Amino acid sequence: MDDAELLVRLREGDERAFVELVRRYHESLVRVARYYVNSEASAEDVAQDTWIAVLRGVERFEGRSSFKTWLFRILVNRARTTGVKEHRVVPVDPLAAGPSVAAARFDQGGTWLQPPVPFSEALEDALDRAPIVQFVRQSIARLPATARVVVTLRDVEGLSTTEVAELLGLTEANVRVILHRSRARIRNEVEMATQTGPA
Repeated sequence: MDDAELLVRLREGDERAFVELVRRYHESLVRVARYYVNSEASAEDVAQDTWIAVLRGVERFEGRSSFKTWLFRILVNRARTTGVKEHRVVPVDPLAAGPSVAAARFDQGGTWLQPPVPFSEALEDALDRAPIVQFVRQSIARLPATARVVVTLRDVEGLSTTEVAELLGLTEANVRVILHRSRARIRNEVEMATQTGPA
């Protein structure tokens, strides 16, 4: 069942539809909330508050965006409020990191020594290989907070660049830069891990 059908069932009072939505999104909500708040416990509280808001507001949801976008918008608003209360400020400087691709991957003329396979293709081919997926998850977890939430919303949850920018209060250009650097870092880490094996 897709989200729209679950939403219809939830409006009809089907508790199983709510349980399925929680199963699909709760872990991601906690991950994104953690970007704004000081502890895992606070992130869990924000996620719980978000689900309560969904139950209270589901009848007013007009469908102008997807359920997922609406859900994450509720979460981000609550997480921001909680983060402010906790006096937590998260600086965003997507250009502070070094080059996104190692210079050693190019020859003296600036041409790829070995062109990379598009990351999405590499992952598609490897989805049945659990170790690769695990390396990607570990690499995402090691990203700085801003990059981690951008990658989670854009590449894991499938929100558009525009939606991610609006949710996080960033420009679309910043989201694209963060995604580019993060994807390059993940690619490099996964390539190294698959060449050398688990540490």
